[in-house]
Parts: sequence; structure tokens; C-alpha cells
Amino acid sequence: MTAPLLTVEAVSKSFGGLNVIRDLTFKVERGETLGLIGPNGAGKTTAFNMISGVFIPDSGLVTFEGRDITRMASRRRIKLGIARSFQNVRLMQHLTVWENLLVGQHVRASGLIDLLTPFRLIPRHRWRQEAIAALDEMGLAAYADAMVGELPYGIRKRIDLVRATLAGASLLMLDEPAAGLNPVETAALTSHLALLKQRGITLLIVEHDMQFVDTICDHVVVLNFGQKIAEGTLAQVQRDALVRAAYLGTEQAA
Repeated sequence: MTAPLLTVEAVSKSFGGLNVIRDLTFKVERGETLGLIGPNGAGKTTAFNMISGVFIPDSGLVTFEGRDITRMASRRRIKLGIARSFQNVRLMQHLTVWENLLVGQHVRASGLIDLLTPFRLIPRHRWRQEAIAALDEMGLAAYADAMVGELPYGIRKRIDLVRATLAGASLLMLDEPAAGLNPVETAALTSHLALLKQRGITLLIVEHDMQFVDTICDHVVVLNFGQKIAEGTLAQVQRDALVRAAYLGTEQAA
């Protein structure tokens, strides 16, 4: 049996005496899409940040491809193959699309020579060629030379995903990727993620849009007040009494 790509085992995190995550355990299988869901304040973003290295757990274990990464710096996790996007797109608006994509590729630099190579003066530099090819694969090639600050929000979100994948990610973590998108943009994002899944990229998603979750996620983990209260397909957890109470309140769930 193939080992999970990512495991989170009995992880806890407190801030100023407030227990934000308590004894959280789940795993992400290779090639699947897992949704991390729950009401506001459930601890989803904190869990996300511990996996990506923004926060260090107070206790517990996080492993990636069988390697303990619990206290590993986030930049080292990127080199191992963990990339993430943020709810607020963090592209450089004064640069073109392909120039932004080079930022995602710099973590793959093998040495100082790679970092100092004047890629702007080399029309067929391999990093630029890879960036253009990645844009073309996702139907975004027309935007390669556009200034990011002039593009619609939905397009910028998809470009942010391309940048993350160019870092060589095998696990792509997405923080509310559908937030702020209209139905057309959400459909385009869904198609984009489907292509990434076909390429074998594993996805871990924090999301509030349940229709989007139902479309893209193989199964979900539900958090409430920092604890896992359910796990399974979205249809399965929606029938769970604890989940219904967490989202609707005890009286309405009953």
C-alpha cells in the first residue's frame, strides 16, 4: 500500500493560552484533492499555516513523503515540493506575467550562476520557455507579456497557481482559491485545477464555497473550534450531526 504524501498527527497549536488547534490528525493521499472545511474560526488557516511552515506546532508531527517537516523552515518545504497560494494574490503588479512566474522558478536554482543569469537578455532562456509553456497549457498564453496589475482578479488567481506549480510542487496548498470569483471565473479555475490533478499534483484546499468543494474535492476534513469533527466525502459529512450543528446551530441541526 502506498504511503500518504502528507500526514498530520496529533498536532496542536495555542496562541496566548487560546487552544486554536487541538490534537488534529489527518492524511493526504498522493494525487487526491482534500478539502479542509469548517465555519469561521474553526482553525483551518492555522492548520494550513503549520503545514506550510508559517507556524510551528506546539506538539504533534507533520510528515511529507515520510520525512519529518514539523519544525522545518518554509523555504525548505518549498524545495521538497510543497507550494501554496494565498487568499490575497501576492503577485508583483509592476511586472509582467512571465516575469512573475520566474519568481516561482527561482527556488529551483541549482547555484549562484543560475540566479545571476541575465534571463531578460536570453530570448530562449529555459525558465522563460517553461513559464510560457505552462501558461499555454492552462490557456493563459495570451497574458504572458501583460502587466499583472492590469489583469482581472480571476486571471491573477490562476496565474498565481501557475507560479506555484513552476516551483516544482507535488503538493499544492490553496487558501480559499474561489473567494471573490464570479461563476465564470470559478468554472475556469475548476478546469485549471482539473488539469493540475491530471498532471499528478496533490491538492489541499481551504474553502468556504461548498459547491466548489463538491466539484473538486475527493474528500474533506471538517474542523470546528480547532478539532476534527468529521471526515469523508462532502455528502457523508453533510449528514453528520456534529457538522450540521457546527454550521447551523444545535437547534436547527436537530
